[in-house]
Amino acid sequence: MVQIDYQQARLSRDARFDGVFFTAVKTTGIFCRPVCPATPPKEENVEYFETASEALVSGYRPCLRCRPESAPFSPAWFGTATTVKRALNIIHNEGFHDLNLTTLAERLGITDRYLRKLFEQQLGVSPKAYIQHQQILFAKALLHQTHLPIQDVAFSCGFNNVRRFNDAFKRITTKTPTEIKKLHTADVPIRLQLNYQPPFNWQHWRSFCEYRQINTVETLGQSSYGRTFTWQQPDGQYVKGWFNAVHRPDKHGFNVSIELDNPKYLYQVSQRIREIFDLDANVALIEQSLRSAGLPDHHIISGLRIPKCWDAFEAGIRAIFGQQVSVKAATNLLNTLVEQLGDRKWVALPANHINNDDKPHERIWFPTPEQVAKSDLAFLKIPGARKQTILNLANHFVATKGTGAENDIDQWLALKGIGPWTVEYAKLRGEGHPDIWLDTDLGIKKALDIFPSINVEHAKPWRSYMTFTMWGML
Repeated sequence: MVQIDYQQARLSRDARFDGVFFTAVKTTGIFCRPVCPATPPKEENVEYFETASEALVSGYRPCLRCRPESAPFSPAWFGTATTVKRALNIIHNEGFHDLNLTTLAERLGITDRYLRKLFEQQLGVSPKAYIQHQQILFAKALLHQTHLPIQDVAFSCGFNNVRRFNDAFKRITTKTPTEIKKLHTADVPIRLQLNYQPPFNWQHWRSFCEYRQINTVETLGQSSYGRTFTWQQPDGQYVKGWFNAVHRPDKHGFNVSIELDNPKYLYQVSQRIREIFDLDANVALIEQSLRSAGLPDHHIISGLRIPKCWDAFEAGIRAIFGQQVSVKAATNLLNTLVEQLGDRKWVALPANHINNDDKPHERIWFPTPEQVAKSDLAFLKIPGARKQTILNLANHFVATKGTGAENDIDQWLALKGIGPWTVEYAKLRGEGHPDIWLDTDLGIKKALDIFPSINVEHAKPWRSYMTFTMWGML
């Protein structure tokens, strides 16, 4: 339970506190987000929690009006201990399927008992309870926001048995999935709302991506971004999908439509989309660090977010193409690679699509490491050594597929043609790493000439945002 008094924040209904804490009402047994439009209860009837899981464990039910499952992730969810942070990253990035306490503890290098102790200390709940509550909260979002049948919702949330899903759902929310689910007639695409703590600088995010856009993979509207993607399954096979996200600043979030070959991976995909937009960034804390580093207020980009690529492989290819050439030249090469090697599919867009065009539309997917490795890349007008570097990276992914080592970007330094700048850039855009400072980048050097007094060490652990700020000055 939180020991801090959040009364003023609760009464202000300030969206910047959305997801930072939750308000539970003792007299009704319901917990809400700070932005809930319901009449504020008396302070003596209020209890505060840092996470929705804590409120659920304490016996409170989620509000049907503000729907706590829609709240943006709070930094509090990541705890203060490194081990807890790693555990939560595994849970949220890899989903709930085939995840148990023993396996999770082994991956963290600790015992089950110690893992339970850490969770109780940092989050106030056990690992098992935390995972199940995240399953139910995600299920509740799917029931409210999508057309998925209950069986598919259960499957997407890690339940292999609908009866077990129904029992767990009713035990935690006191309602059945059928009572929550609204009537729908269509079944695709899936629609979700992904919220953030404002502000979000959409124009900066959009401009950065537009200049580096893969035309055949990504689509950019004035207030929307969409793309095709592949998701690697544990057996090494790929699931194909597509999403389109429309920015709703009035709702402090994005309305996201998703199409996915296998709904089992819907949770992981939704979390990856959150990462692409950097929705969980603590903007106020980041801006404070940039000021501490000596950056003048009028140069701080309010609501700055890291524009993440879909995965590490794409980021690596982008970085290799970007070695010693302009952004425009690198993007042209990237588009050529995708046109030559990417899978294609013709789809019919609905008549109410943003372009108001119901003609068939071709979707192209970014090539997989296997597709790149099988090519001689003769169509690329670049030096042979650069082509070999791309093949080296693709072959590394193929050779380490399924081991987890393919996404250990530091290992790329052993590959010929890949140096520190490429690795750091891949971490920045492939992982959304918050603390990457590209001091050897030509653009960064030019920007530092403008502000020689900046002490970037004081921006830790948010130096990635300083990197993007410097790029924005050019």
